[in-house]
Amino acid sequence: MKEWLEATRPRTLPVSCAGVIAGTACALLHGAFAWPQALICLLFALIAQIVSNFANEYYDFKNGLDRKGREGFRRGVTEGDIRPETMKHAMFALLALDCLLGCSLIYWGGWWLIPVGVAIAVFALAYSTGPWPLSHHGLGDVAVIIFFGIVPVWFTAWLQAGSMAVSDDALKMGVGVGLLAANVLIVNNYRDMEDDRAVGKHTTVVLLGRRVMSTVYLIFGLVGVGLVMWVFWPVLPKAAVFAAAFFAAVYIDLWWKITHRKGKQLNPLLGKTALTLMAVTICTLILALI
Repeated sequence: MKEWLEATRPRTLPVSCAGVIAGTACALLHGAFAWPQALICLLFALIAQIVSNFANEYYDFKNGLDRKGREGFRRGVTEGDIRPETMKHAMFALLALDCLLGCSLIYWGGWWLIPVGVAIAVFALAYSTGPWPLSHHGLGDVAVIIFFGIVPVWFTAWLQAGSMAVSDDALKMGVGVGLLAANVLIVNNYRDMEDDRAVGKHTTVVLLGRRVMSTVYLIFGLVGVGLVMWVFWPVLPKAAVFAAAFFAAVYIDLWWKITHRKGKQLNPLLGKTALTLMAVTICTLILALI
């Protein structure tokens, strides 16, 4: 059981929750809240991330991209704790469950949500497999910005508000949340650079180097926080400035620590980066309720 819990990568699961929380805050800011849609979106996002994590573990093992004793968190399939076929079956079972769950949102959003759901399902697998795995060609960060930022924030807000009036604010918050979510991936790839380079996995850190991507981490942190809090500027200027300044300071501190650590020393900072994103979105929920 412990190995399956670890396979879900619980330290990064706040990333999927964050987009839904921010989307709900955006809906509240526009005077709307619908708990059934919010809850379904949350469960859908969580399961989709777990499917993506299972796929990443299974396909990286299958393609020989993982090795025992890697710097990152223990991977059950690679270490022999979980049978590869069992992981594959669990991955597709969860994907089917998530598709059924997503179909329930058609009641509020209409049939046009089906291609959106298909795109999310494809992304969950295409991140790690297929003819051109996104995470192997420097596109993982872009995919995270879209599917952990823009998509969950915008659709969660729209499904609750039932109006396009949320679009501008949801897009700003979605891009901001996406940049902060990409920071979690940057720390992961920053830690794994040597392992990834050795097996030909071309993440942005492998392609551009640690110095460049640590600077990108800082920029994403500051710009992401700024975009998220910008939405609250017209109604709560003082609170928005204070929150932005506080979280900017947190990201500067995390950036400094990241540039001075390596290997497994970065594992706690990966979790803290995910939790900071979660804290930013919880802050938006609090501001929206004021």
